[in-house]
Amino acid sequence: MTAERALRTAAPHQLLDAVRHALCEEYAADAVELYMADYSLTVLQPVSVLPHTLEPVSVHDSPAGRAFGAQEPYLEGLPEGSVRVHLPVTVRGDRLGVLSVTMTGGQHVRDSLSELRDIAEVLGHEVVVAERDTDLYLQARRKDRLTLAAEMQWQLLPGRACARPEYELGAQLEPAYAIFGDNFDWSATADRLMLYVSNGMGEGIEASLLTNLAINALRNARRAGVPLADQAALADQAVYGHYQGRCYLSVLMFDFDLTTGRAVVVDAGSPQLLRLREGAVERVTFEAQLPLGMFEETDYIAQDFEVEPGDRLVFVSDGVYAAASPGGESYGDAALARAIQSTRLLPAAEVPRAVLRELTGHRGRVEPRDDALVVCLDWRGRP
Repeated sequence: MTAERALRTAAPHQLLDAVRHALCEEYAADAVELYMADYSLTVLQPVSVLPHTLEPVSVHDSPAGRAFGAQEPYLEGLPEGSVRVHLPVTVRGDRLGVLSVTMTGGQHVRDSLSELRDIAEVLGHEVVVAERDTDLYLQARRKDRLTLAAEMQWQLLPGRACARPEYELGAQLEPAYAIFGDNFDWSATADRLMLYVSNGMGEGIEASLLTNLAINALRNARRAGVPLADQAALADQAVYGHYQGRCYLSVLMFDFDLTTGRAVVVDAGSPQLLRLREGAVERVTFEAQLPLGMFEETDYIAQDFEVEPGDRLVFVSDGVYAAASPGGESYGDAALARAIQSTRLLPAAEVPRAVLRELTGHRGRVEPRDDALVVCLDWRGRP
């Protein structure tokens, strides 16, 4: 395919130029634009040479936003017989943005739709690779300037979603442009999924530095093949060794067996888990253990846990369940259960954003006083 070859050979900062030229040549496209989802998942930002010449479009009420939300192509009729097709740009479940292609003739678009979808998918993979060598796509994702702490945190994250036959994952952080301590991390092999949901104490740069140290200590232990409880112990030593108990990090850690659904869990702090099973929401509790770095040489014990096909697991930080209304009322389990019920038909990648929108309504103000983190895991199990 000409477009695929063009993308694979293009310079990292010229992916849009390459796909635009290929689509104009091969499919007689009149215009081609790439939009990236911003960090807050509220707008789709155009990718272009700075300063941007196109306006952002809304994720919630625009044709491109419909393609992004539904993860399906959306055809927008234009005057004089032209059609603009909006194609989701997604990599293994992680929603990056939308490729918009304007062409003449609706039937021509429909005949080419399958090939255009494939090109958008290839473009997504190339964007992920290109981000190692250019800031262009990272710059396009931001509608405001990130704080330094937020910059550090977003660079630490694995992505905002991923999907495999056994599960789907989605996550989101607020305030997206000023986060500091909350974090999530995941990694999968052929038969296992490891998931960490963490909450570092403090604010600003200090919280971000603490989280960076702890997450990298956990990754270092994980990549050495160390079991989950020992990962927690090694990260605990790393954090205590640097901070001597002055700062610590709460984390909820899971190691899932993708074949059986059995998991081991280390609960070391404040993140909480709610489970939606057969229409009912319940809070799942574990034996609480000390946060990482609170005391020297803490031993951690893994507990057993099991998920069933159809389960939805929703992990939240204290910035969600403890968020206060203007009257001082905490969000709490009841409100969380209602939010999880109201979003039960959404895919996992959409749930965190929807829950955080409901949380904003409870707070009565747009910007939270504390980080708020939601992670959603839909478990399908191995066929």
